[in-house]
Amino acid sequence: MARSAINAESGAPRRSQRNIKANSTSNGTIKNEADLSDPYPHANHKATATTPKSGRVKRVKPEEEPGLGAPEALESSTPKSRKRIKREASASENVKEESPSPRKVKKEKTKADKAADLQAKKLKQYAQFSKASPFPDFAHPTPEECKLARKILVNLHGDRQRPEEVVAPTNRAGCGDSRSVLDALVRTILSQNTSDKNSTRAKLSMDKAYGGSDKWDAIVEGGQAKLQKTIESGGLSQSKSRVIIDILQQAKAKYGTYSLDHLFEASDEDAMREMLAMHGVGPKTASCVLLFCLRRESFAVDTHVHRITGLLGWRPRDCSREESHAHLDARIPDEDKYALHILIINHGKRCDECKAGGKNTGKCELRKAFRGGKIKGEAGEAVKEEEIEKIKEEESESETEKDAIAHAVEST
Repeated sequence: MARSAINAESGAPRRSQRNIKANSTSNGTIKNEADLSDPYPHANHKATATTPKSGRVKRVKPEEEPGLGAPEALESSTPKSRKRIKREASASENVKEESPSPRKVKKEKTKADKAADLQAKKLKQYAQFSKASPFPDFAHPTPEECKLARKILVNLHGDRQRPEEVVAPTNRAGCGDSRSVLDALVRTILSQNTSDKNSTRAKLSMDKAYGGSDKWDAIVEGGQAKLQKTIESGGLSQSKSRVIIDILQQAKAKYGTYSLDHLFEASDEDAMREMLAMHGVGPKTASCVLLFCLRRESFAVDTHVHRITGLLGWRPRDCSREESHAHLDARIPDEDKYALHILIINHGKRCDECKAGGKNTGKCELRKAFRGGKIKGEAGEAVKEEEIEKIKEEESESETEKDAIAHAVEST
């Protein structure tokens, strides 16, 4: 009796313990047996009370040790989930880099796409600066400076006046010298980035091979390879032959004939836009045709003009040839454009100081007039002084035939 009473008394708590544990498991209030002996039940109850309400706690795995509150579980779990997400994103980025993306495929443009982009760029630039300088705060050259430079150059090399009638030369290529716009374009392309002697050889060879100066059908039918071989004495024959064939084909496709003479009736702006729209025709080429063939007032900028106007301080030092054309065409008076263009080119070929690679000896009358900070002579107006280092850098630049056709004649 005594032993069973003792067993009954000792068993009662065990049954009560199991009942409590079962009940606590069923209602989810007490997590484990350690909670029963928790010395700070209120603190744990507070933590466990907030835990079920938080959506973030659902991400925490149940392997945590007994007695950890919800806030600690959140702090320890959140960085893990973030790191896990970051690793997954990083892995997906690596996959994207390894596999070809649709955007990269789209960037691979065809030859026609590139030509269209170049055409749009040329037309946009011309529309932006056809009537204004891209450097509105650069005040040089002034009209007085232009007239003084012309006077000095006339004294050195003789005057240049536009002839009453344009006559296509038979003994040289020329640069836009023709009564046919298409012929003027072809002659100008042959003269690009080479000497007059070499361009003349190429033109005479082409006339002999095809039976005349304007045998456009024979040139197109003969193909690019034959034309390239024919004009190879002029240099850069591969690029130039391709451009000439393209221009002839564009004219034929658009107008039904090998002619661009309708540009004689067009305005200066319309004529420039139409020529610039052609593949292989840049601002310098179009400006030469406008100046010599169409007999309009346009200031073309070639290698000599770009170099010497830089030495005179007539343009920003680091501007491109296209920007030089836009700036100088806006600044130089119309009545001086024809003469100054020819005289500056002539001076750039003859003057030992101003030619490509020439040394500054201080004897050039043109450069002396513009170097001292003020114009000497009748103009008497302040001029931007060229720094000596900049002058030397300009002078040390050597002129080569392959320099300006980095973009296959289009940028000339």
